[in-house]
Amino acid sequence: MSTSVDFLLWVRGPGFDIALVVFLIGIVIRLLEVLILGRKPDFAEPRGAELGAGLRTLVTRTLPEQGSFRRSPFTVVGGYIWHIGFFISLFLFIPHIELINATIGLSWPGIASNLVDAVAAVTIVTLVAMLFSRMSHPVKRYLSGPEDYLTWLVTILPMITGYLAYHRMIDPYPLALGLHILSVEILMVVFPFTKLMHAFTFFIARWYNGAMAGRRGVQS
Repeated sequence: MSTSVDFLLWVRGPGFDIALVVFLIGIVIRLLEVLILGRKPDFAEPRGAELGAGLRTLVTRTLPEQGSFRRSPFTVVGGYIWHIGFFISLFLFIPHIELINATIGLSWPGIASNLVDAVAAVTIVTLVAMLFSRMSHPVKRYLSGPEDYLTWLVTILPMITGYLAYHRMIDPYPLALGLHILSVEILMVVFPFTKLMHAFTFFIARWYNGAMAGRRGVQS
């Protein structure tokens, strides 16, 4: 890859194909690991329904818990901000929608680019602030391991490189766009094998916890 254009063509072609294959295979393997674990037979007489309790827990565990909010409001609010901001930047930016449509044939309406740009900036600032909070708080720092910092890094890199590419702050532009795509591909490769996988498994885990509690007649 002697030029920035060659680099861009590689990350848009073979690089993306490799990342996509690793991402999909990794997701399937991790989900199979969860499903293969199964669940032990429960011979006790059920005291309640599983379905309703499981669905209720999906909703209630998504809302902020009052005790957690009182203890660490910044962590709760910051978590919501960056998750929502990342979602908007990834799925509502029109060029991203066009890429998804070209890849798997799905499309939906996007929002104005300048709005996505503002959301991305807020998301980047929030992620940096949350890293500072993690490193400056003794308990959070003690509980954090290398994987936590790795997931933070691979999450913020696409946001930063996308912001730089959108504002053409790196010259030449093919290099800026190539770096952004490469950062996304790194995220895709790392995703299935880190805590980022909770984006898929938290639905299963929350429903299961609620369903089991409902079966026993208690509230999750």
